Amino acid sequence: MKHLLCALLVACGGAWAQAPAEPASGAAPAAASTGLAPVAGVKGQNIFDVKPDASEEPGYAAQTNAERAKVQPGNNAPVWRQVREGTTGYSSLPRSQAPEAGNLIQPFAQYPGSRYTTAGQAWREVRNNWIIPYGAALLGITVLALAIFYLSRGALGREPADGSGRRIERFTPFERAAHWCNATAFVTLALTGIVMAFGKFFLQPVLGQQLFGWLAFGLKNVHNFMGPLFAVSLTVIVLTFVKDNIASRADFVWLSKAGGMFSNKEVPSHRFNAGEKGMFWWGITIPGVFVVLSGLVLDRLIPGWGLVRAEMQIAHMVHATLAVWMMALLLGHIYMGTIGMRGAFKAMKTGYVSEAWAREHHELWADDVRSGKIPAQRSGPARAEAAAPAKSALGGTP
Repeated sequence: MKHLLCALLVACGGAWAQAPAEPASGAAPAAASTGLAPVAGVKGQNIFDVKPDASEEPGYAAQTNAERAKVQPGNNAPVWRQVREGTTGYSSLPRSQAPEAGNLIQPFAQYPGSRYTTAGQAWREVRNNWIIPYGAALLGITVLALAIFYLSRGALGREPADGSGRRIERFTPFERAAHWCNATAFVTLALTGIVMAFGKFFLQPVLGQQLFGWLAFGLKNVHNFMGPLFAVSLTVIVLTFVKDNIASRADFVWLSKAGGMFSNKEVPSHRFNAGEKGMFWWGITIPGVFVVLSGLVLDRLIPGWGLVRAEMQIAHMVHATLAVWMMALLLGHIYMGTIGMRGAFKAMKTGYVSEAWAREHHELWADDVRSGKIPAQRSGPARAEAAAPAKSALGGTP
C-alpha cells in the first residue's frame, strides 16, 4: 500500500511540473518598476541557482563581502580573507584593555624554526616541532649521561665532609636557607613544567584525559604561585654568592685540565671551582633572569606587557627554551651535590666540612682558611670545636 501511495504522489508531482507556466511578460515590467539592474553572473538569490562561471566576473578576487553576496550568495570568502590577513574589525571592548579584540587571526610572521605563516601557527610550529621534542631529548640525554658516568666512575672524592681535622664552615645558615628555598622553588617549577609540557605523552595515557586535565590545571596554578618565590630566592642567591663566583687565574688552569675529571686528583681551586662558577652564571643567573622575566610576562604581572598575543608567544618560547636549558644543567648540579661527590650533600645540609675535605676538593680555599685570610667560622660566635686550636688533618695548627 505504501508503495502504491508513493507512486501516485510521484505521478502527480511530475504532471504538475510539466504543466505550462504562466507567461512571464509581467515579470519584466515588475523588475523595471523597481529600478534594480540585473546582476551579471547570477540567476537568482538561491545559492543553487548561481552560474558556475560567476568566478569569471571582472574584479571577482577584489570583491567585498557585500559584492560577493550579489554574485554568490553565501560565499563569505572576502571577509574571512580579511580576517586571515589580520584586518582589524569592530569590537566594543576598550582598546586599552583588549588591544587585539578586533583581530581574530594574527598577521603573518616567522619565528626561528617556523615557516612564514600566521603568527599563531608559527608559534605552534616552534613549540611542537622544536621545543617539545628537542627539549625532551636534551633532558633524556642528560639523565643517561649522568647514569653512565656514575656507573663508570662512582662518587668522586675520598674524604667525607665530617672527616678528620677541624671543622670549617662552608655555608652559613643564611646561605643554606637561601639555597634550599631556591632549590625547593626550582624543583617544584621543574616538575610542574614537565607535566604541563610533556605530560600528555606519558601521563595522559595512564591517567586518562579527564583526570590528567584536572592534574595539569592544578599544577599550572602551583607553577604560577611558585614563580614569584623563585624570583625572590634567585635574587637572594645571586647577591649572596656573586662575590665568590668571579673568575680568577686559577679557573683557567682548572678548565685547561678539565677539573681533574679524568685523573685521580682534583685541580686546586678557591671556594668554588670553574665548573661551579660556570653553573652559577650560565645555569642559574643569566637564564634564570630571563626565565623569571618571561614568566612574569606570561602571568601578566608586568604592567603593559602580555596584552597582545605576539608578546605572549615570544615570552613562552624564551621561557620554555631557557627552562629546559636550566633543568638540563641543574641535573648535573643536583647529581654532584647528592650522589656524585662524597660529602657534598652533608656540606649543604650542616654547613660544615672537614679540613681534609676542603683540601681535597678546594685546596686554594683551604689554604686561605689556614692562613687566616678567610675565617673558619663565618657566622655568629665561633663554636668550640671550630674555634679551639686543633691539629689539622695535614698536621700543624691553624
